[in-house]
Amino acid sequence: MDSLSTLNFPVIRGMQAGREYYVSMWNLRMMRRISIFDEKDLPPELRAQRVLNKARIPEIRDYMLDNPKDYVFSAITASIDSRVTFEPMSSKVGEDHVGILRVPMDAKFIINDGQHRRAAIIEALNEKPALASETIAVVFFLDIGLDRSQQMFADLNRYAIRPSRSIGLLYDHRNAKAKLARLLIMKSEIFRDIVDLEKSSLAPRSRKLFTLSAFYNACADLLHDLATGNIEEDAVLAREYWEAVARQFPAWAQVREGRMPASEVREGFIHSHGIALQAIAKTGNALIKTWPSKWRSKLAGLREIDWARSNAKLWEGRAMIGGKVSKVTTNVTLTTNVVKKALGLSLTDEEQRVEAAYRKGGPR
Repeated sequence: MDSLSTLNFPVIRGMQAGREYYVSMWNLRMMRRISIFDEKDLPPELRAQRVLNKARIPEIRDYMLDNPKDYVFSAITASIDSRVTFEPMSSKVGEDHVGILRVPMDAKFIINDGQHRRAAIIEALNEKPALASETIAVVFFLDIGLDRSQQMFADLNRYAIRPSRSIGLLYDHRNAKAKLARLLIMKSEIFRDIVDLEKSSLAPRSRKLFTLSAFYNACADLLHDLATGNIEEDAVLAREYWEAVARQFPAWAQVREGRMPASEVREGFIHSHGIALQAIAKTGNALIKTWPSKWRSKLAGLREIDWARSNAKLWEGRAMIGGKVSKVTTNVTLTTNVVKKALGLSLTDEEQRVEAAYRKGGPR
């Protein structure tokens, strides 16, 4: 091929399932220069990829721009619908897998995995051109046809299981609220043994009562407009509150001490579900704002609530729908209303509206 009519870039040649493929390192500016075949106007059966979801792009772009020193992107996978030439840099056995891949200028590239990353990179370059010299790994497969491209998309996504929200929060060191929730749990003798840090839903036989994701939501609600921005100080307040709450529920301590199965408590009581944590957190936010120095004594009102799931008269339509605990926003509000009433707190206008609709038999 004439070098003036080709794209030339260094690659490592590999073999997978009897087919050659190539791995290259591209400057990010190449994301702009390479012609990507646009399939958006084709019907699904004629596409090799799902249609680009433009709503995802700003989030990925901002992640890149907000973390210029430590963003991480995995390799982009693309297929080339043209004949190419691989020229090894050495003819020696063991060294002939490194060379130059020559691709015609008019070749079309189809992205099998990474179209949203590519689009986000292009937007990020528009805002920060200096990123153009940074690199990303690209894996190329050759002229494999529509059927094979579609199968590659299916295979690449078949086992791409999204990690649970809890483990995502556990490993997220940029999220201040996640840091606070982790700090609270790790330093609390009560909660570090009853909060599952990995799973976002508990198995029936789990020995834990709560998940990190549920605790994260609850801490965010508790500290809304109360957080100082100092994680250590905010974690102290959150820990004091939740440990004071825990003293109102002896069953939590019994689970921690191994004297009662967690599954039995979850099956029997509303107070051991994420919806209750969130309701108690929202109530705590109002409680601390209303009685900054007396809020601890007010928590005794939690014991006055009949938390039994068998108390359908109270909980059906509030915390439960058809006997199953519900976590939708309306149910969180209706559960919060019960807790606020027990602790002598007034409802907000929105809480009153939701309560009125519930009592009239409206949407729940």
